[in-house]
Amino acid sequence: MPERRLILEMGTGNDLLGGDYTKAACRAVQDALHHSVMPLFRTLGYDTQDMRVQVTIGVQRPDLVDAEVVCAELPRGRPEVKVVFGGLDVRHPEQDMLHVVATAAIEAWLPIEADAWRLVPTQT
Repeated sequence: MPERRLILEMGTGNDLLGGDYTKAACRAVQDALHHSVMPLFRTLGYDTQDMRVQVTIGVQRPDLVDAEVVCAELPRGRPEVKVVFGGLDVRHPEQDMLHVVATAAIEAWLPIEADAWRLVPTQT
């Protein structure tokens, strides 16, 4: 059965004092999750564990993100985390301090038959 993307949420997170890319990535995921509510699953009788959750994290140093730690931030579904080049590194001009900004895109995919849903014009 083909998967259909039902949800796309974006978030940003940072670590302003520690330069920790994983912490910034986790905060970006939490930010995106706090923008989202999914009544669709309960309303239509879908199990959230059937959902594939694809997370893309953007940071300047992808090699410094622990994807397993980020994956643990996701409360539902079957998560997959991909870390790519993106986000921002901002250096403090007078101190040797790195401020890390991460971005996250969370996509939720669910196996749904192509003709399972139809849009119906509303009556006005």
